[in-house]
Amino acid sequence: MAWSCWVRLCSREALSGRRSRGHRFTLYTQQRNGFKRVPQKTEPRKPDQETGSKPYKSSLSPPVQETIFYTSSPSLKHLVKPFFFTIGFTGCAFGSAAIWQYEYLKSRVQNYFDEARADWMDKLRPQKSGDFRKQVNMWWNSLSEGQRTVTGIIAANVFVFCLWRIPSMQRTMITYFTSNPASRVLCSPMLLSTFSHFSLFHMAANMYVLWSFSSSIVSLLGREQFIAVYLSAGVISTFVSYISKVTTGRFGPSLGASGAIMTVLAAVCTKMPEAKLAIILLPMFTFTAGNALKAIIAMDTAGLVLGWKFFDHAAHLGGALFGMWYVTYGHELIWKNREPLVKAWHEMRSKNRGKGGGGSH
Repeated sequence: MAWSCWVRLCSREALSGRRSRGHRFTLYTQQRNGFKRVPQKTEPRKPDQETGSKPYKSSLSPPVQETIFYTSSPSLKHLVKPFFFTIGFTGCAFGSAAIWQYEYLKSRVQNYFDEARADWMDKLRPQKSGDFRKQVNMWWNSLSEGQRTVTGIIAANVFVFCLWRIPSMQRTMITYFTSNPASRVLCSPMLLSTFSHFSLFHMAANMYVLWSFSSSIVSLLGREQFIAVYLSAGVISTFVSYISKVTTGRFGPSLGASGAIMTVLAAVCTKMPEAKLAIILLPMFTFTAGNALKAIIAMDTAGLVLGWKFFDHAAHLGGALFGMWYVTYGHELIWKNREPLVKAWHEMRSKNRGKGGGGSH
């Protein structure tokens, strides 16, 4: 659930005594005797004093409504830079994943005999029954490849969650770890906000879903391809959120891994629509993955149209549509055409190795 905290936007007119919302202005009239009334200096009031209602607050979102003000509303031209960042980052993510897979397979072959010898030495070496490292290794080896893959992602989310609890880091966290098209920093938060959670419940729910679907998605895509899809999904879903906020005028910072997790969920449900799912607190009620995906898309579509503010429904929809598209068409168009890049990387590595070998003699 990519929670979205909506901020009251204050323009320069509001700071000078005007109110941009509702087009209400403070006017000073001239007296009949020819003398002008000295205008009284008006001070901007807090949002709850102006409207008589308290500003939106949620324990799921950082307290930014009283600290961030924007002098103007961004237009579609503000999305040009995020658009090129999305394209460039997605290309780099898949290119790096292809090279990573090549290097991993190559090193796996080279280290096969070294690992076999290490296992043989461990059998000869006396084992300690209470060895903590042994217990950790046993736990790690009991995990599936997908669970081991998402462990690093979960650790990164926990680390960022702890940073939110440091008072001196609040300004930095709001600037770089929440995404908002009205912010002065647009590109880096598109990725960093994917690892950012202000609420413990928010983070726990997202990470539980990611852990639950990790084995299925990694067995479906492989470790390297999954990482590329996950990171790209975070950026793409944030860009869709940017578009929604600019077109609707509903600005505010968003954070959370839900956009990327919706890509994972949609990919698995698209590939395995007959798989049985259940809610953690209601395990007696089961439903198919296909029906779950339809229900989630319907709810987020309704939330986007009706303007619900508790979730970033545009990011949810962007992530879900990207996941459905990728497992249907993207895998064939992108991942299966990585051979030219891998071949170029192999030739570059061979040339560098040849130069290094020639210089050593």
